[in-house]
Amino acid sequence: MTPVEFLDAALTVLREEEIPLHWTVIQDLALRRGYLDPFTQSDIRQGVLSALARAARDGVVRKAGKGVYALP
Repeated sequence: MTPVEFLDAALTVLREEEIPLHWTVIQDLALRRGYLDPFTQSDIRQGVLSALARAARDGVVRKAGKGVYALP
């Protein structure tokens, strides 16, 4: 899975929930909703964390607290 796909999954969850969420909640919801698949994708935790950190640096998302991300 590419970093873009991890970011797409995270952004989809943030758009659907419309509130700031901790990365663990973003990951959990993405898994439950089928946006991420632990059987075909390796190291989901690192993929989600890396994608969110990069997105925060690029201004795609904003950090709303320690480990908490939101749409700008």
